[in-house]
Amino acid sequence: MGTTKEKQSPIKSMEARGKNAAKDAAYSPMMERLTRLGYGIKGLIYITIGLLAIQGALGQGKTPADQLGAIRTFSKLPFAQVLLWVVLIGLVSYSLWGVIRAVMDPFHKGTDTDGLLARGGYLISAATYASFVLPTYQLITGGRSGFGSNQPHVVAQIMSLPMGRYIIGAVGVAAIAAGLYQIYLGVESKFEKQFKTYALNAEQYRIAIQIGRFGTIARGVVFAIAGFFFWLAAYYASPSRAQGIDGALNYLDKQPYGLWLMGIVAVGLIAFGIYSLMTGAWFRFKK
Repeated sequence: MGTTKEKQSPIKSMEARGKNAAKDAAYSPMMERLTRLGYGIKGLIYITIGLLAIQGALGQGKTPADQLGAIRTFSKLPFAQVLLWVVLIGLVSYSLWGVIRAVMDPFHKGTDTDGLLARGGYLISAATYASFVLPTYQLITGGRSGFGSNQPHVVAQIMSLPMGRYIIGAVGVAAIAAGLYQIYLGVESKFEKQFKTYALNAEQYRIAIQIGRFGTIARGVVFAIAGFFFWLAAYYASPSRAQGIDGALNYLDKQPYGLWLMGIVAVGLIAFGIYSLMTGAWFRFKK
């Protein structure tokens, strides 16, 4: 027995040191700076998505109102090369933050059903933002011709697999659930509040939370509509029915009073972007 303990003790000690090193790295000042940058880039992307949606509805632009459309817009600005490198680092940083939220659980979600669902959502968020890294790098290196959403092709490939329709259907249901959950969080003001509250007075904090509520609800509406389109694509075995943020906003625009509906949601996405920028400015780790 003594020999076994002697053999296990160094292993456990190494595991403990490894976990502590990982935790120290995750909560290091450098990681906090990168996380702030990630929130800032996320904010700029959502602000740009909202502006692109409004421009498109007014017939003043044809760039898709989604993440890739926003990144493409950045590539047309002055000092685009430098900006895109910053965006690239921000995307990687926010993806890492998603992994940290899922694995390290800084928000103390726990391991019950709700906690695991929330942490799984963080992983999905990490994967989503990581998927924009390569297209952004392609823009930096001059691959503009191939830049754009390849969503219909990807959906078609997945649906061609065994159980592929069920996978796309599950993605749709998950997006609908995520959207409805975000709407609930916004209405109940239960979304993550990551501000250094001591840096804000009571009125500033109240305004920040109201902006976050409006933005979270708007994003939830978009997610739910996009999820419904993915579910329809699976139900009808029609990959072209799958739509993302741009498709959801176009759907709103075509409804009665669509310009107003889409405009409200687009302004909500801008509000969500502003809230993300504010989070980047006043972010604090929750250990």
